[in-house]
Amino acid sequence: MARRPDWLTVIAVAVVAHTITSMVHEGLGHGGACLLAGCRPQLLTTMQFQGDERSVSTSGIKFIAAGGTLANLMAATFTGLLLRRPRERAGAGEFFLWLFATVNLLQAAGYFMYSGATNIGDWAEVVRGLTPVWVWHAGLLVLGAVAYWLSTRWAMGQLGRRLRASGSARVADANRYSVTAYIVGGVVSLAAGLFEPGGALIVLISGVAASLGGTSALAWGPQLLHDPRVGEPEDPPLLVNRDWRWIAAGFVAAATFVFVVGQGVRLDALGLAPR
Repeated sequence: MARRPDWLTVIAVAVVAHTITSMVHEGLGHGGACLLAGCRPQLLTTMQFQGDERSVSTSGIKFIAAGGTLANLMAATFTGLLLRRPRERAGAGEFFLWLFATVNLLQAAGYFMYSGATNIGDWAEVVRGLTPVWVWHAGLLVLGAVAYWLSTRWAMGQLGRRLRASGSARVADANRYSVTAYIVGGVVSLAAGLFEPGGALIVLISGVAASLGGTSALAWGPQLLHDPRVGEPEDPPLLVNRDWRWIAAGFVAAATFVFVVGQGVRLDALGLAPR
């Protein structure tokens, strides 16, 4: 019988992966694009980035809106390349790389679908003013759906390559990692949302949509592993053992994410405005 992963370490790794992904989207993505476009950063929370865009051109505003997703895609690409490096063992670090790449991919692809279907969010801003409107939104919806399916297949294939069981046992093994990570992401995001200064609407649009909807493939994706052709075992078997370093990192990440960034960090007081 295969050994089961240490649940506390799995939770800790999931906390770190989800919180960093959120900061990649809001801070590195939107915040970095804001600086490049010449706007003044004002506020960063776990669910939104605000900047003074009054002096920014229309194309610059669209670039800032797209920045979050672009940063997620770049992070996923870089991490995916790291996953390809040969290893003798696959532990908590390997699980982090897989989950970080997966969450970044799923949230990026999910955002295309979300904005295309609802006319809300970053990509609704990117295509605003482009005509015919229905063509652009339909394009976002189709692009997002295809990208989400391909991202899910890739993620579950990568996970399956690192599992040694077969059939229902392989799906059960995958659930211990994937579904746990899905639940953790939702809990941490909604906990931070309790302090969100933008109110319930921001929590609904960003927190619930991104954490529960955007990463939903973590919950249903393991079912693809009933097919033995998805992720045939090739890499060292994944096993996350108890690791207090990851547990400490997860505690610090959760506390900072919820209680510090959750209530908002005033960036205009840090002197980040472009000269």
